[in-house]
Amino acid sequence: MTDHEIDEPLGEAVDEAVDEAVDQAIGQASDEAIGEQLVRSLIEERYPDLATLELHQSVRGWDNQLWRLGDELAVRLPRTPRAPDLLRKEHRWLPFLAQRLPLPVPTPLRLAEPSDLFPHPWTIAEWVPGEPADRSPISEGGESADTLARFLTALHQEAPADAPADTGRGVPLAAISHHFDEAVRSVAAHVPEGVRDVLDEAVAAPAWEGPPVWLHGDLHPANVVVSDGTLSGVVDFGELCAGDPAMDLAAGWLLLPSAAGFLDAYERADEAMIRRARGWAVLQALSLVAIGRAGDQGLPGGKPAWGRAGRLTLDRVLASR
Repeated sequence: MTDHEIDEPLGEAVDEAVDEAVDQAIGQASDEAIGEQLVRSLIEERYPDLATLELHQSVRGWDNQLWRLGDELAVRLPRTPRAPDLLRKEHRWLPFLAQRLPLPVPTPLRLAEPSDLFPHPWTIAEWVPGEPADRSPISEGGESADTLARFLTALHQEAPADAPADTGRGVPLAAISHHFDEAVRSVAAHVPEGVRDVLDEAVAAPAWEGPPVWLHGDLHPANVVVSDGTLSGVVDFGELCAGDPAMDLAAGWLLLPSAAGFLDAYERADEAMIRRARGWAVLQALSLVAIGRAGDQGLPGGKPAWGRAGRLTLDRVLASR
């Protein structure tokens, strides 16, 4: 299981990637306070039945710090102001959704409320084994295309009226089109010719007219895990929301060597949805490029490997037109 969060609306994430990196640096002070002894004390206080399990830190994500607990569990502790709400959202909805999903996901099992030891809620979730795809990219594209299609077909069911809404992910692309020029300009040196045309085509495509469906909302390489070159799990449901399924279909270009087999296997994608999905893929790729650029510059929170993932995505999108 990995735990990353670039958890701002996508247009803002692209334009403000460096600012976010600085924000994460500010958050490092709280990380220093979340040491192994504190985590052990929290478990002993709240869940003594788990206190004898081996504990070691795994990943410091954008919004949460992750500790592995035994072989099958993970402890997630918030490290940004928005993280507690994301953890509560996952705890509310993911156990319900996980029952129908064909891949392992980090289903929350316990939610600990704030205490004198720690002033925020925190969770214990199922551990999802595998390597994050930003470190170990998918190489078995055909099998993974079918797996991803099955996963999204199962997830993309009509959401209830009280499902979490999101103003920056499941919305019509036209609603955030004013961010496009800013996004392209922020990483202009890394944007190949034709990207602007993809965005224009996506905005011009007919909008989704069906009911809002459940979306993961953040399917990029750091939020899926890989085993033996194949997609084997999906993590980080903090951006879970309801909206246009095209947003999640962008994963075909973000994760796979080729999106063609995935789109055929998904079956529900018409030409308008594919155009919108390509637009979302471009926006997410630009965000990855911006975070990668911050990493190349040595800024806290930057991740150099993400830049390459973003550039590969842009190349795949352009090759698929």
